[in-house]
Amino acid sequence: MPAQAGEGHRMTLTCYNDTHGFGWRHVDLFVHDAEGRELNWVHWQVPEDGPDAADAVTAEVEPLLRRTSEWRHGVSANGMDYWVAEAEWGAA
Repeated sequence: MPAQAGEGHRMTLTCYNDTHGFGWRHVDLFVHDAEGRELNWVHWQVPEDGPDAADAVTAEVEPLLRRTSEWRHGVSANGMDYWVAEAEWGAA
């Protein structure tokens, strides 16, 4: 079973829109401490942009990982769309 986020830690999923045509579509899983600092991350590729593709591929590559919030949309300083959601590991 994957390691759980430690006490006071939280995990987020982030997916992106390939706004600038870089060609690297992916989902990031970040672990944050109680102050919101990034402690660690891992990523996997997806065939399409956005939350629907992120959910579908995450269910395949990490079936025990659960999204626990709705996707929240944002736009980066360079104009790239992204979405963030809370996540946690489920039981085996």
